[in-house]
Amino acid sequence: MTTVAASSVKLSDPASLEKIAYDSVKSIPTKEPNDQYRLGYHVWNYLKDKKGTLADAVKQSGARILISEKEAVAVIEAALQKSTD
Repeated sequence: MTTVAASSVKLSDPASLEKIAYDSVKSIPTKEPNDQYRLGYHVWNYLKDKKGTLADAVKQSGARILISEKEAVAVIEAALQKSTD
């Protein structure tokens, strides 16, 4: 039996909405990495659909963040603002 080399990973465009959303939650401390991915997904969904508020997206994610939701929203807002500059 032979093995094939792993496929190369194509990095996403730095200006893509997905990259911006997931980068905005990188500094949020979470209980597990999956919580950060879940939070990033909900931020991406918020940016894509523009429904509700960012605070709603954080709450709906169900991510086990290790800071208050209010602090998390402030960190994400600052990161999103920085990415648009």
